[in-house]
Amino acid sequence: MYDIIVVGGGPAGMTAALYGLRNGKTVLVIEKNSFGGQITNSPKVENYPGTLSMSGNQFADSTLKQIIAQGADIELDTVSRIENAPDCKRVLTEFGSVYEGRAVVIATGVKHRMLGLDNEEDYIGDGISFCAVCDGDFYKGKTVCVAGGGNSALQEAILLSEKCTQVIMLQDLPEFTGEKRMQDLLFAKSNVKGLTQIKILSLITDASGFKGVRILHKDTGKEEDVLCDGLFVAIGLIPENKPFEDLAALNDWGYFDSGEDCLTRTPGIYVAGDCRSKRVRQLTTAVADGATAALAACNYINQLSTTR
Repeated sequence: MYDIIVVGGGPAGMTAALYGLRNGKTVLVIEKNSFGGQITNSPKVENYPGTLSMSGNQFADSTLKQIIAQGADIELDTVSRIENAPDCKRVLTEFGSVYEGRAVVIATGVKHRMLGLDNEEDYIGDGISFCAVCDGDFYKGKTVCVAGGGNSALQEAILLSEKCTQVIMLQDLPEFTGEKRMQDLLFAKSNVKGLTQIKILSLITDASGFKGVRILHKDTGKEEDVLCDGLFVAIGLIPENKPFEDLAALNDWGYFDSGEDCLTRTPGIYVAGDCRSKRVRQLTTAVADGATAALAACNYINQLSTTR
């Protein structure tokens, strides 16, 4: 039996593992895809304290090496459910494995909703981005498009408008759906253009890389090539928390309805990172959650030991 089982190998999950290990606990990390999560889509990370510049992959690789060196066990598998047994937590996977732990940290992250275009994933981090805070500086003095029309898209565009020569909003609905105050702020800027009833048909690329998007004006049926240096996709995030809703409450959008303490309604079950309801989703907030959840798990385990 492990002291702590961490579900998810992104920044929050690996930080939780590190803090558990540093507190003398045995830790298993189960990751279904590849370690690092969304940060691996960032070719340059320049807003992480103490590090001038690194790639998301470098961060993931070095953190994974760090927790392995500290003694973490690693499994590549998909967790299908968690059972709250009387004397432990039982973590069941799609491959049929069952792992037991005294506490569990769920750090399943989120995935970005994609446009569904051919070769879209090939240009993530090389023309296609999801985070203006993370990647906006790479497009200073350039033209970018933002796909989306809700609050998230408007926030991205406001940040980009302060750096880019032109920001072109591409909304598939007849109107922008974000807050009016944000719309007024954004569209008052001379370098921002808003297009509605737009369907993005395909990426424009050549041997040198990403060049823009081909769009359809749904009201007229006209197709048009929009040349740009980058495309920021802001059409929503998809949490994957449904298998754990019997242990931890979800909000209306499917995120764990937990506060900064990372606690759930089930003692010994903690949540961390982008899968948790929060206003800011950044590398720094993910690792902060991982530390908070792990320390809470350690305290829970220590209390179990004193009551036995």
